[in-house]
Amino acid sequence: MYYRDRSEAGQVLSTLLRRYTDRQDVIVLGLPRGGVPVAAEVAHALHAPLDVFLVRKLGLPGHEELAMGAIASGGVRVLNDDVICALQVSDDVIETVAEAERQELQRRERLYRGDRPPLDVAGKTVILVDDGLATGASMRAAVAALKQAGPARVVVAVPVGSVDTCAELRTSADEVVCAYMPEPFRAVGLWYEDFSQTTDEEVRELLERDALV
Repeated sequence: MYYRDRSEAGQVLSTLLRRYTDRQDVIVLGLPRGGVPVAAEVAHALHAPLDVFLVRKLGLPGHEELAMGAIASGGVRVLNDDVICALQVSDDVIETVAEAERQELQRRERLYRGDRPPLDVAGKTVILVDDGLATGASMRAAVAALKQAGPARVVVAVPVGSVDTCAELRTSADEVVCAYMPEPFRAVGLWYEDFSQTTDEEVRELLERDALV
């Protein structure tokens, strides 16, 4: 099964989420940038509001690939206590890295959303959408961060994903909807005919279009 592009993938995914159509408690959040075109189709089909949910990794200085935590939209922060304790990372280092990433997250949110405030997820059923799940690192951080904001239910929804990653996320999300789980998986982009990079402008336009509906 191959998707023509992210829009078609979102249309297919939305058919698996029909039970959430026309519900006042449902919000659709796309992970920028590639998840937003998929999420836009889902939100349109379900008649639900659309927003972005940004996650920024807190990398250990000098070893940025090692995550000591993450911050996300809404000022939510999740720390990896195992890494912090094992490497004896000081509070000052954590705060310095977090502040730098917070500024970048806020810059991107302004870029994407403009002056519009983020949607309030407290007490809502939130459908978190990306264009696919390979390692699932960003999605795991998003779920952990989102849960701190008090939603009633977190649903992870993707058009394509690794069997193992989709299964693993079921331990943290309330529901995981993976439309297609090919074996072998290899990479998300292999299952799209057009997997060209989504631009910041496209993300902004999709959010503006939804705000006008």
